Amino acid sequence: MAKKISLRDFQTHLAARLAGASTQTAAGLLGIQAGNEYWLLNLSDSGEIVPLTPLTNVPLTRPWFAGIANIRGNLYAVADFSGFQGKDATPQNTSSRLLLIGSRHGSNAALLVTRMLGLRNIEALRAEPADPDAPAWATEAYTDNEGRHWKKLNVRELLADESFMAIGA
Repeated sequence: MAKKISLRDFQTHLAARLAGASTQTAAGLLGIQAGNEYWLLNLSDSGEIVPLTPLTNVPLTRPWFAGIANIRGNLYAVADFSGFQGKDATPQNTSSRLLLIGSRHGSNAALLVTRMLGLRNIEALRAEPADPDAPAWATEAYTDNEGRHWKKLNVRELLADESFMAIGA
């Protein structure tokens, strides 16, 4: 027979578990690879991760604009994140992913990335000096214990960047 507990005890236990979960999430970041670069995003900004679906090409757009994706009946504007930064285009293969970043901010935007690298803990990274030439959406940088350099993507700033929103050629 299951042990009976009072409602107050249950609520106290649940509140303690939720508080623990929120502190774990605050320390967690999502790691992605775009081209040869490693990026971090806050979990709250990362949105949904979906396998690469067929993209519909859009004429007269910038080369880094990968196209339009239909995800469960919703259309998403897909930007090749590596290409947007002036690097090589992201290969569209089985490890490529779409990161739906705009939903939380009222935009159906997605980033085409090379691959997902999983969760990272900010406490395991060393902060690097800020690059004064970095765009507003990439001002934070870190190094991990393996010597890899990571940049932190500020999704809100990226979505507000005029060059990111101007997809017309």
